[in-house]
Amino acid sequence: MKIVFNIFLILVMLIAFVPPFRRFLFHLLVGRQLMKQQRKNQNGGRPPQREGSIRVDPNSKKDNGDTRFRGGEYVDYEEVK
Repeated sequence: MKIVFNIFLILVMLIAFVPPFRRFLFHLLVGRQLMKQQRKNQNGGRPPQREGSIRVDPNSKKDNGDTRFRGGEYVDYEEVK
């Protein structure tokens, strides 16, 4: 019983005071799943696009049958010559 307590105490001390060990343990327990989720959410669930391509998402929700144009947002631009 004393051996189990000593091993547990050493493990707690390593986790508490040795940052590289703590990072390694975190990577084993949580890190892989966390990295997968970050990669998945980074794209917003869309496949990667080429640089410079433009994507326009259609407005999927309807505003209670009101289809009148209500204006838009002003976008600054510079003319490139």
